[in-house]
Amino acid sequence: MKWPAIGYIRARSLDDLWEAQRTHGAAAQVLAGGQTLLATLAFRLSEPGVLVDITRIPELRGVSLAGGALRIGALTRHAELARDPLVARHAPLFAAAAPHIAHPAIRNRGTIGGSLAYADPAAELPACAVALDATLHLLSARGERRVKAEGFFTGLLSTLLEPGEIIAAVEVAPASPAQRTAILEVARRSGDYAMAGIAAALELDATGRVAAPRLAFFGVGDRPVLANRANVALAGRVLDAQAIAAAAEALGDDLDPPADLHGPPEMKRHLARVLLRRALTQFLPAKEMAA
Repeated sequence: MKWPAIGYIRARSLDDLWEAQRTHGAAAQVLAGGQTLLATLAFRLSEPGVLVDITRIPELRGVSLAGGALRIGALTRHAELARDPLVARHAPLFAAAAPHIAHPAIRNRGTIGGSLAYADPAAELPACAVALDATLHLLSARGERRVKAEGFFTGLLSTLLEPGEIIAAVEVAPASPAQRTAILEVARRSGDYAMAGIAAALELDATGRVAAPRLAFFGVGDRPVLANRANVALAGRVLDAQAIAAAAEALGDDLDPPADLHGPPEMKRHLARVLLRRALTQFLPAKEMAA
């Protein structure tokens, strides 16, 4: 199919964006990476009156350390997440997630802000943001507000974004030396959306005791799922085979996955438990892994 007739505006500043929104109202559609929007246009699932290209707005770009936090601009592309040295050092979970996202052509154009705003429940970056307890900076002509990633996703392809609001940046606390992170997923083919996946972040002290565990699952609900009961089962315990088994057992009460084209809910729960065990096993001392 072909796109509908659309106007185009290139915004070079936030003021340009706000002016376009004032002029065109609900007919104005923001264009960043466009990796979802362009497909929906081709299938006539979206028919905006005008596209407002925000890719030249400098305030939405760049990765920096400021105020004791790592700030990732919303226009940071997936490929940039994979190779940025600040991301690799201070938010390695984002760097590890990037190669799992679709294919190189999409990673070269897609943005972290676009992925979070679209809120696909099988996407990697929303789950990573939840696992890292990220804060999202939301901007509109009315001002700025900050929202925790855990509460930002409200349902299938649904978020707390209000009309006229955009994601400006993602902010996370820099990783401590004790932090351990991992991302694993099961997909039918490389580049496909995950049938089930886990983004894990926790801290291990010198004795191997777990603190601040945040296991977030994707592909198993209508949004990223923070496995609160599994996290409680891990917190304060020495990470060993018994602790991993307890977390896997508790996970059954955290997940209520829907059936989909991949299989029934119990298959999703099984995959989630397998991924939990694999992810946590990576953090075990080498001698325990060998055993």
